[in-house]
Amino acid sequence: MRKPYWVGRGRIRGRRNPYKHVRVLEYLAILAVSNSIDANEFFDSIVEAWKEDESQCKQLTVRCRERTRDSAIFLFIAAHNTIAQFPIPTLILQGDKSQLDPYVKTLAARAPSIEEVAKPKIRDLRVGMKKVNLRVKVLEIPEPNVVYTRSRIEARVANVLVGDETGTIRMSLWNEQVSMVSKDDVIEIENGEAANYRGELQLRIGRTGSLSVIKRT
Repeated sequence: MRKPYWVGRGRIRGRRNPYKHVRVLEYLAILAVSNSIDANEFFDSIVEAWKEDESQCKQLTVRCRERTRDSAIFLFIAAHNTIAQFPIPTLILQGDKSQLDPYVKTLAARAPSIEEVAKPKIRDLRVGMKKVNLRVKVLEIPEPNVVYTRSRIEARVANVLVGDETGTIRMSLWNEQVSMVSKDDVIEIENGEAANYRGELQLRIGRTGSLSVIKRT
């Protein structure tokens, strides 16, 4: 029996591509698009981490946590926080790096730039959007988590729930940003970004963004 091998979009010739392989490639595409990373460069960094334990791809750190015969578990870290963790089948890791490219192109084509949306609302957000300006209401403020950066500096982070008339979304606030807002405040976000966090669309302020309170309760 002829041994199957990878071709095209990461499919195995001679049998259908397993559903879980497609899902993994879709997850990787989301990470690539949301972090503005080239598909081939991202795939190369994952393979490098698979072989060398860790690699750096722009702002993402890729770390191979565990290896088995059939897969390897990877951590994807940004700003000292793990944004994703899942296993990648060995067959994908051994395949051609071009297998990820079609998924990235498809995802990028579906997401319009924020400039194409005249007055963006939460329903308009897509992974990878930059320069997001939104006016939203604070619906829920969970108790902040205490985390430590690699330099062992203590920080507080809270995934606040905000919403408008079109939907809701989680927004990560750090340190003094947490104490700036209260429940039912109307706030304005400037130059934010829409990103993927553990498979969920999330709004981030980022380094170039800003938050201001428009109306307090």
